[in-house]
Amino acid sequence: MLAKEIKSGSVVVDNGVPVIIESVTVQSPSARGAATLYKFKARNLITRQKVDITLKGTDNLPEADFRKRIVKMMYKDADAVHLMDQEDYNQFSLSLNDAQEQLPYLTEELEGVFALIYQDECVGLQMPTSVELRITQCDPAIRGNSATARTKPAIVETGLTVHVPEYIKEGEKIKVDTRTGDFLSRA
Repeated sequence: MLAKEIKSGSVVVDNGVPVIIESVTVQSPSARGAATLYKFKARNLITRQKVDITLKGTDNLPEADFRKRIVKMMYKDADAVHLMDQEDYNQFSLSLNDAQEQLPYLTEELEGVFALIYQDECVGLQMPTSVELRITQCDPAIRGNSATARTKPAIVETGLTVHVPEYIKEGEKIKVDTRTGDFLSRA
């Protein structure tokens, strides 16, 4: 796959190891004859370490022999998150350490989650860019002095703390960005 064709979410092989591309930055040349550089921030799917890759537009990285399967979370225990493939009902387990970044956004009703399968083993999850979560605990709004946009901490059903605008109440559903953990809107 040419560097200029690689997008966020692509799974490629770098130095013999599968990596998932998390972000792409394009650096245009300042001189004539210079090549456009593509800088990728990626994550090694086996060790979960971050990797920086820089390529010219004509450089090539092979696609990984990888599958993405749409899954739903069945349950979570002390060791792992257990997932079910929505097409053929196979079950996968992913250790809590490997799913640590996704756990604050993962609920049993969540749709649009992909399991990353490498050599018939689940090595990671790809989450949707935003999720809907119910607020289980937050302070009531304080009257007055609302000329400024103030926020307050709120705890959602997964235990994640999100800073929300003062008008949000306990029990409401909100949209949260899974990349940053920021409040987006009411759901």
